[in-house]
Amino acid sequence: MWAPDIYEGSPTPVTAFLSIAPKISISANISRVSIYGSYGATLQQIFFFCSIASMILGALAAMAQTKVKRLLAHSSIGHVGYIRTGFSCGTIEGIQSLLIGIFIYASMTIDAFAIVLALRQTRVKYIADLGALAKTNPILAITFSITMFSYAGIPPLAGFCSKFYLFFAALGCGAYFLAPVGVVTSVIGRWAAGRLPRVSKFGGPKAVLRAPDT
Repeated sequence: MWAPDIYEGSPTPVTAFLSIAPKISISANISRVSIYGSYGATLQQIFFFCSIASMILGALAAMAQTKVKRLLAHSSIGHVGYIRTGFSCGTIEGIQSLLIGIFIYASMTIDAFAIVLALRQTRVKYIADLGALAKTNPILAITFSITMFSYAGIPPLAGFCSKFYLFFAALGCGAYFLAPVGVVTSVIGRWAAGRLPRVSKFGGPKAVLRAPDT
């Protein structure tokens, strides 16, 4: 619950670090437990519940956001749920799909925050502030659009491949409820994450980039 506030209040490089490093560290440690030991059915059910809760919370909360960093924060919460699907499986296939998912997530997140950092001089804070980006910097607008479409899981981008492997692993281990929830929340997340490229491409009623203070 603290993630959106921390994302918004921290400098962009710190936000990017907090968005990537803890998830990689935790995933690596739990993967070692999964490979060299066993965490039992009880802990597997906890992963199952937390995965569903993160996916639902991330998708629904992202729909109401108007600020770029807060939207990225809730998208990050949702992606934790997708990645945790690999732990919920309790199989080698699940761990393999998790490693693919965390690598793709880290790549997308680095790209997204690098673009946000590049826009710091224009003081982009709200999603509506991206409205003039297609005119002022079309290359950056296209790159940002591709990144967010990948976040949303639009085929054939990397984000779609990540979710495909994770959901396929869930079906393979018999988690027949987890995969449909992931698909539904992914569709909701497409609308939420897709607002950024739509605004940056077509603009909106508040589509004005604010100049930096002098």
